[in-house]
Amino acid sequence: MVSGGSPNSQALLLYSSPVHRLLPRGVIQGSTRPAVFLDRDGVVNVDRGHVHRIQDFEFMPAALRTCRQLASAGFALVVVTNQAGIARGWYGIEDFRRLSEWMAAQFAEAGAPLDGIYFCPHHPTGSVPGLSEPCACRKPQPGMIQTAAKDLRLDLARSALVGDKWSDIAAGKRAGVCSCLLLRAPVGSAETEQDLAAADAVLADQEVAGLADAATYLLGMRVGAVAEQ
Repeated sequence: MVSGGSPNSQALLLYSSPVHRLLPRGVIQGSTRPAVFLDRDGVVNVDRGHVHRIQDFEFMPAALRTCRQLASAGFALVVVTNQAGIARGWYGIEDFRRLSEWMAAQFAEAGAPLDGIYFCPHHPTGSVPGLSEPCACRKPQPGMIQTAAKDLRLDLARSALVGDKWSDIAAGKRAGVCSCLLLRAPVGSAETEQDLAAADAVLADQEVAGLADAATYLLGMRVGAVAEQ
């Protein structure tokens, strides 16, 4: 375990099998619980394209406050993010880790500690050996979500996902996540043809204007609540 480059960072454990992830405490034991799976760019932070430096990272409005509300309601908070820039050689895993440890510290200071950051460093047309290949973790594949459910003892039937692309929604549906919410992305952040083809006929459970809107929907619908006996 290595701490990040910023003094305001949270040291995270790096695992690379069966999928890449950064965890604050390692694998969780005990009873299952619900989670909210969060795409990163466009949901947690402003999507400026392959953000990998702290100085380029800007939280979306109300993101931390909203996540505190979700954590207080009993949801685990898990980031699931495609990071094709690693496979393309634009930045490395340690760069991503440094930013992630800083980001995790901001969540913790806001009272919304992250339970895990799951990331896919692969891309079939990348340039880095060993990462430039098809995989089971890159969304719309469900590998990151499925691994998180095992690691963190998450009940997918009581969980939700918030994403801004159809590939996010497809990954959630394939993993068996109860509620998959589509955050309408700004003009200019269009999905790729591959994303659309992979998510063919997949419909979001709800479209939301932002993360705060998603939380209002989830808490109002009591998603995550244990069914009354």
